Amino acid sequence: MGDFTVNEILTNWEHLFKLDPAKEISDEDLDAICESGTDAVVVGGTDDVTLDGVLDLLSRIRRHSVPCVLEISNMASITPGFDFYFIPMVMNSTEKKWMMDLQHQAIKEYRDSMNWDEILMEGYCILNENAKAFKETKCEMPDDEDVVAYAYMAEHIFRLPVFYMEYSGTYGQPELVKDVKKQLDNTKLIYGGGIKSDSQAREMKEQADTIVVGNLIYSDINKALKTVNAVKDMN
Repeated sequence: MGDFTVNEILTNWEHLFKLDPAKEISDEDLDAICESGTDAVVVGGTDDVTLDGVLDLLSRIRRHSVPCVLEISNMASITPGFDFYFIPMVMNSTEKKWMMDLQHQAIKEYRDSMNWDEILMEGYCILNENAKAFKETKCEMPDDEDVVAYAYMAEHIFRLPVFYMEYSGTYGQPELVKDVKKQLDNTKLIYGGGIKSDSQAREMKEQADTIVVGNLIYSDINKALKTVNAVKDMN
């Protein structure tokens, strides 16, 4: 990876796998994920994310050369050793703490050791009202116009490097993803949620800059692996 910053690398990232430290994955499946050709492996989840679980995944992923990212969900699971750190700012939360207060706390505690070449702030919009993350962060379900406005805010008000449409296990609306992408020139669009086939991976990648595949890893590893080439072959 050399001396590239996270923003420069993200420009070229098309496909990410996300692993949940609260879920079990065999060494065989983890090796296949890391050697699949995906652009990076993200470690992140909502429930039961512990430091032990994060460290276990980190040590196993580190046997491979794939970039490794920690998406921070709580202060207790933060650890050095990852290549990059993604910090969500949940834009459709009804509580300020998920947009600003937790980030403020992290800055107070860790600012002297933070390397901003390794840290990326994500404007998060959670779009599945049945998802644990939606409930945990006290989100309000936005309509399509709201989502487009959040994307516009992410780029033009907050100048965030990423806007993340998170459907958390359900497959989203390609047309809405397309409309969101029209709002973004500098902010990168990440789509995650419900991708269960290579055709769905391609469909969402046609609109978003980057797609994330997560739950499919645990339900059908072979289908999950096929999403990598499905995206890469589009070039």
